[in-house]
Amino acid sequence: MTQANSNKIKDSKADKIFYAIIYIILAIVLVIVIYPLYFVVVASFSDPVYVNSGEILLFPKGVTFVGYQKILEDTRIWQGYFNTIIYAVGGTVFGLAVCIPAGYALSRKDLPYRGVVMALLVFTMYFSGGLIPTYLVVHNIGLMGTRILMIIMGTISVYNIILIRSFFSSSIPTELQESAEIDGCSNEKFFTSIALPLSKPIIAVIALYIAVAQWNAYFAPMIYLSDSSKYPLQLVLREILAQTNTGTEITDPEALEQLNTMAEVIKYGVIIVSSLPVICIYPLIQKYFVKGVMVGALKG
Repeated sequence: MTQANSNKIKDSKADKIFYAIIYIILAIVLVIVIYPLYFVVVASFSDPVYVNSGEILLFPKGVTFVGYQKILEDTRIWQGYFNTIIYAVGGTVFGLAVCIPAGYALSRKDLPYRGVVMALLVFTMYFSGGLIPTYLVVHNIGLMGTRILMIIMGTISVYNIILIRSFFSSSIPTELQESAEIDGCSNEKFFTSIALPLSKPIIAVIALYIAVAQWNAYFAPMIYLSDSSKYPLQLVLREILAQTNTGTEITDPEALEQLNTMAEVIKYGVIIVSSLPVICIYPLIQKYFVKGVMVGALKG
């Protein structure tokens, strides 16, 4: 027996029981969270007859790709993907370009009227003009029905700015700023050469927040876009589901009945098609997300 093992404190019987209870609770929570996602995947590959009859529980039955075939053969899907990628990438870049400098500036104690600016920003979190004034503003500045509007709308969040400010305040020591100033480093040089390279975790978190919000956005496009060629993926999928449920543009009774039978499978397939890209991206930035999301947490 090694010295390390001999010095290890053994868990008491009460500790073992406590750990066992915790593991059981976590396992139950894990099943509750994972099973709906698993069921969606399984149902999307199953025969519509088994899905509609409720016979799908753990494993797919009558494996078929007919749901995905019906979804992906619609050319609007690919146009929607293209538009959503533009909105998500452009919105993320624009949001970071505004929120990161704003959060850094507000973290500096030498910023004049910092408290006033912060109070005005926080005020907008609780009070806003609402949908109609926003619509009138968008209309008056000539951005109705444009892709630029979809890129900039909703990408700037006061909550994100506060997170970034907290990160810079807790992660960039004042002594580091003072040392840089003594060496003749300007504010711009300090921000680009020192602060930004040290802020990868918070950049990853904010980028994920903005990208997911842009990817899932459908209400703003539904209000401000009239050209279907500019619809994002979520709005395209919404139209496909609406047509599936109502059977519009279908006059053949047999085709309509077949479509109604496949409705549930198509719904599950739509969930997978719309969620898969975000699910694939998340593991790539998870290490930064876990670190950056804890910004502002209490330290013992």
